[in-house]
Order: sequence, then structure tokens, then C-alpha cells
Amino acid sequence: MTRLTGTALRLTIFIGEGDLWHHKPLLTEIVHRAQQAGLAGASVFRGIEGFGASSLIHTTRLLSLSTDLPVAIIIIDTAERIHAFLPQLDELIGEGLVILDEVEVIRYVGRESVTTK
Repeated sequence: MTRLTGTALRLTIFIGEGDLWHHKPLLTEIVHRAQQAGLAGASVFRGIEGFGASSLIHTTRLLSLSTDLPVAIIIIDTAERIHAFLPQLDELIGEGLVILDEVEVIRYVGRESVTTK
């Protein structure tokens, strides 16, 4: 397990919820590969509305039939580990957007409860 503090790289991947990889959700494949690569962690966030290169709006509004909502997968680790993972995205992503930016990580781990006297 990677214990990360200090300067790191944030990898944000924007794809559609309906994007598939070998008949499975692409977002699941990306998260599983990130775990197999030993990256510090990955989270998937589902958007409620958005559009991409096609300019077609996808939304959760009741009257909309969109099944391809935007999702963002965020992975944070050292620059070296993130750059080593990028070739896997080249294989997986047919259409989407990938952003890399430097971040400062402050990690909180299971603090003991503080009692006052």
C-alpha cells in the first residue's frame, strides 16, 4: 500500500458512464487496473449533467433518457507511478479527456479520539 504525503500528481479521467471495455463498464476496468498497478487509490464520481466533444448534453433530469452520464475517475499518486500507468489508458480509452495536475497531499489516518479533562 502506498502511503502518500507531500507533492503528488492527480490523474482525472473524464468518460461516459456507458463506455464499455469488453462488455464491462470502462470505469470498472480503469479502477481495477489502477488497483493492480498498486496506485494509492481511485475514486469515481458520477456527474448529474454535462457534455463533451459531441456537444450533446447528458443529464439525470426526469424527462431525459440519458444513460451515458459523465463520470470522473480521480487517481492520486507519485508522478512516477501515474506516468507509468498512462499507457494502460492509451489502450482503454477511445474517447474521453485526461487531465494531470500537481497537488499537495495531506493525509489523515485514524487519529485516536481526543479526551478532555
